[in-house]
Amino acid sequence: MVNHDSSKMDEKRNPTTRKPLQRWSKPMNAMKGQDERHIVSPQARSEMLRILSFLEDSGEEVEASVELFAPNPYFRMTLHLVRGHLEAKTVTPTSLIGASQVPYATATRRLKEMVSLGLIEQRPRTRTGKSFSLHPSEKLLEQWMQLSGRVARLAESRFGGRERGVESKDYYFGGSYMAAQSIPPLKVLPEPLKVSGGIRVLVHGDPTFMVMENLKRQFEQVIGTQIHQRAFSIDRLREEAMRNAERKSSRYDIIALDLPWVGDYAENGLLMPLDEAMDIARIDPADFHTAGWQAAHWNGRPYGVPAQETPELLFYRKDLFAEVGLKPPATTDMLLEAAKALHDPSRGRYGIAWNAARGTALGHTVLMTMADFGQPILNLPKMAGGFKTDDLAKGGYRPTIDTELGLQAAEFLMELLRYSPSDILSMSWYERIRPYAAGKIAMAYGYTLLAPYFELDESSPAYGQTGYLPHPAGAGASPVAPVGGYIMGIPANLAPERIKAAVEALTVFTSPEAQKLYVQNGSRTNPRYSVGADPEVRRASPIFEAVDGMSWRDELQFWPRPPVPEICDIIQICGTEFHDMLRGILTPREALKAAQACADALILPD
Repeated sequence: MVNHDSSKMDEKRNPTTRKPLQRWSKPMNAMKGQDERHIVSPQARSEMLRILSFLEDSGEEVEASVELFAPNPYFRMTLHLVRGHLEAKTVTPTSLIGASQVPYATATRRLKEMVSLGLIEQRPRTRTGKSFSLHPSEKLLEQWMQLSGRVARLAESRFGGRERGVESKDYYFGGSYMAAQSIPPLKVLPEPLKVSGGIRVLVHGDPTFMVMENLKRQFEQVIGTQIHQRAFSIDRLREEAMRNAERKSSRYDIIALDLPWVGDYAENGLLMPLDEAMDIARIDPADFHTAGWQAAHWNGRPYGVPAQETPELLFYRKDLFAEVGLKPPATTDMLLEAAKALHDPSRGRYGIAWNAARGTALGHTVLMTMADFGQPILNLPKMAGGFKTDDLAKGGYRPTIDTELGLQAAEFLMELLRYSPSDILSMSWYERIRPYAAGKIAMAYGYTLLAPYFELDESSPAYGQTGYLPHPAGAGASPVAPVGGYIMGIPANLAPERIKAAVEALTVFTSPEAQKLYVQNGSRTNPRYSVGADPEVRRASPIFEAVDGMSWRDELQFWPRPPVPEICDIIQICGTEFHDMLRGILTPREALKAAQACADALILPD
């Protein structure tokens, strides 16, 4: 199934109708400095979602079983609104009215009443203020939290089974209920795919896609035909996709691409717009993490399906931090303090490892480090939670490298160098994680897909001792977990007679059932809410709960690597100039100036 063309994966790398929105208009843990009584832990949030699902299901049963019962629009709209808030999904007036299950005019009146009572807040989605997203107000969420607690206690007292010696939480809200929410195994397609030579796939040679190799026979049984998969290192993957686009007919039915490449592939006609090939509703877009699904778009159209979502996090040794009395670093200053305290080369231990190899590897680090200080690599407009990328296809963007925030990021990297291994300037994707897994590094920036190096190896000193954090933030900035990963799309030059089979295979490979299977076989990436909520997935690794928490707090972001056609060249420029800086050939200001000049020459005025 896999043809490894690279033995070493070296180069992967409001105006409102009432009042301004208050803190509850964002996910509950997103706002700093809020009153302690309003902070909801991931465990409490999970409990609220379980109770919400119970109320939804019981309501459906009552309304379906007794003819005289009619849908309660207030209740149904509240359920929909709270679920959207807890899962960080956008709720519009149209979707809320649809959830009411009553006539449009009736639902509209009920919606206006809820707004007037202060239960719903509205947030403008456009500059004109004519389009709104809807959010539960603080008042509604407080009422809902009280209701959740009462429902839990009632269920416990009535159905908990204490008289039978069964703990109620385990009986209802724990084991048996959660088991009912588990994603089922993959099912065989009703009809086998009829396609000459089987399904041909081009992927990146990373652990998640290699799991697909290990599951080859199972997937072949599901789709009813052979699968031929080729795996390349990151740079060679892009080169092969470019060569494939020049062919009269594509050699591959499905190709994987790094998220920042979407704009390049779309503008140059490498990919077929997904909405031309299939009904998008089939893949359930609302189930994908917002950042990952948005990253699959260019000029408002999706060009692929998230196959893996792997944010770059800070891995840190909880036991080593405890030994010296350090708190998990939330800021870049705290990170440097921890790196200094844990850096002890005489004992063969270093403070931190990161991508510092020349070219693609370091280039990614530069973009992400600038994001840690609140500086996007392009002049992106600010928006709630980060920076806007929706209009990149219109052009008009410019590099923003040589800035004061860029200087802070460059100086931070120079400081980081002091507490890194002596071979840090040749370390890239895998090289930074292997010594961490071996216990030689106290902290490491790394993608979640690399966590199996220590999570699945009981002999690793980091096994069971690793904490997961978003990138610590510079002064005045917010923590960011830059979203990495791959989408899978259909080549624009694929023969028409193969498109239908390619769509079916793509749907299977990216389905919740397949994603869960990847996790159960060692993957630590996941782009879907439903998979992250699956109890078996949660038990597989603490990384999934950590990433879900980051998603709720709006820390998962893809703007640090905006998907413009020039992004690969910008990454190379930064990876070259900043490498000279780290080697002492250039000063930070000189490196910034050189990178800015090269990037400016790359992006010519319209």
